[in-house]
Amino acid sequence: MPKANVVDLNGKVLRDIDLDDRVFGVEPNAAVVHQAVVTQEANARQGTHDTRTRGEVAGGGKKPYRQKGTGYARQGSRRAPHYRGGGIIFGPHPRSYAKALPKKMRHLAMRSVLSSRAADSSLTVVDTFTLETPKTKALLQTLGTLGAPDGALIVVGDRSDGLWRAAHNLDHVHVVTPNGLNLLDLLRLPRVIMAVAAVTELTRTLTRDLAPTQAAEATA
Repeated sequence: MPKANVVDLNGKVLRDIDLDDRVFGVEPNAAVVHQAVVTQEANARQGTHDTRTRGEVAGGGKKPYRQKGTGYARQGSRRAPHYRGGGIIFGPHPRSYAKALPKKMRHLAMRSVLSSRAADSSLTVVDTFTLETPKTKALLQTLGTLGAPDGALIVVGDRSDGLWRAAHNLDHVHVVTPNGLNLLDLLRLPRVIMAVAAVTELTRTLTRDLAPTQAAEATA
């Protein structure tokens, strides 16, 4: 069973905890992670793009010129697609890009990325993440102390308005609770800082549909 040091916001090691190997010790499944990323990006698309066909553009009620005797090809409307200002052929129209992914696959993708983070030592577990002053400068100093000067995904057990305000104007810092965690943030940001309470909650959520480990069975 993998272990992790629990540190305070000054980087001092307080103790260590056992990480559930069903969440933080699995073999990453790259194919499922790819499917989950494609699904999340597709579901984020609004699909409101639209172009006008020749029946929707203005004008075009009169023939450009007479049918015969000009030597040119016959034309019925200046709104035809080959005219400037005419309609668009095969252009995009409003549609839904929504994709469905089974919950077990979503959980497997999340476990795969968390395990990869734990394996490459880009996961830091803190006792709690509470700033004395909810200021961006204080947050950046804390991240530098924790070895994340280039940014991090901070997962806390409960919503903290002060911490959220401190990180609100930073593109490379994102603060979420376990139920707000998503795969793209885990992959986008260089480091994951997770409170002990968040580790417990994520473990409970991501193992709900799995068989218990032998250690858990022995304890029970």
